[in-house]
Amino acid sequence: MNPFDNREFNGHELVVFSSDESTDLRAIIAVHSTALGPAAGGCRMWPYASAAEAVTDALRLSRGMSYKNAMAGLPFGGGKAVIIGDSRRKTPALFEAFGRFVNSLGGRYVTAEDVGTTTADMESVARHTRFVSGLHRRQGEFGGDPSPKTALGTYLGIKAAAKFHLGRSDLAGLRVGVQGIGGVGYHLCKLLAAEGAKLRVADVRADAVARVSDELKAEPVAVESVLREDVDVLAPCALGAILNEHTIPDIRARVVAGAANNQLAHGRDGAALQAAGILYAPDYVINAGGIISATREYLGGSTEAHVVNEIHAIPARLTDIFDRAKRESRPTNVVADQLAEARIHAARRRLVA
Repeated sequence: MNPFDNREFNGHELVVFSSDESTDLRAIIAVHSTALGPAAGGCRMWPYASAAEAVTDALRLSRGMSYKNAMAGLPFGGGKAVIIGDSRRKTPALFEAFGRFVNSLGGRYVTAEDVGTTTADMESVARHTRFVSGLHRRQGEFGGDPSPKTALGTYLGIKAAAKFHLGRSDLAGLRVGVQGIGGVGYHLCKLLAAEGAKLRVADVRADAVARVSDELKAEPVAVESVLREDVDVLAPCALGAILNEHTIPDIRARVVAGAANNQLAHGRDGAALQAAGILYAPDYVINAGGIISATREYLGGSTEAHVVNEIHAIPARLTDIFDRAKRESRPTNVVADQLAEARIHAARRRLVA
């Protein structure tokens, strides 16, 4: 397994592996770029079928974090950690070992929670490194679980996309299909329902579906069919690579705007969405609320109001991308990638000047 030969390798600065026999930790940290600052990105725990699959995910996710942080105007580069394992069997000792792994990089990578990890896990990490965010905070302090902030940015982005593509000034009566109702998806559903959106929800966990159905009157749909639902907006909020040559022809929504990372299996899938008349909100632009929250917590000195104000800038960024894509007849993901790359390359030039 050679990361250099992986098709997702994209000029990554660092890919490091860690194994701790006493805790059964098997982890990978991928640092894509530090041109804009230390590489920031969460730690995902997932039962990958192989180490090669975990490396591919780490490479994809870390590159996405470089673009996300660049587009959000944050003083951070992009990185990501993945732990191979079942999050239902995790232990504090495992995350303490992961904290030692993070600390060994001397601040080149800053971690936080992601799929399969929680604020409590980050507390264990913090026992062995200060290069971590998303921690419990005392009353009156800013920080903690970034999921609600990711949901807020995604909600605001859905509003921007609906206004641009559907001519909707509000979401009342809008049909939204939400795939994945974990920490982010649940908060997103609450925001959408509060504005009168009609929700159709799917998740592999029956209890999560039942909760949203009972609390928000959402309509449960099968996981296998949620991408094909007759809705106005499709909001992917689970794992990535779900927009591909097999699924895109069956999508009936006119807007795809969700919180999941790396929704496109390949860059060319953005062109397929464009050809189908579907407006795609680039995931690393719309879902940046969480990293805005985590990095501002890490840097210190921010308030809730300041962070929320930063998140409210997400719709304007998306609208600019939508405008450029329409004007230039290009896919939205291509436009967003070029904007992010330009910012990263400019930072690199300043470093070597």
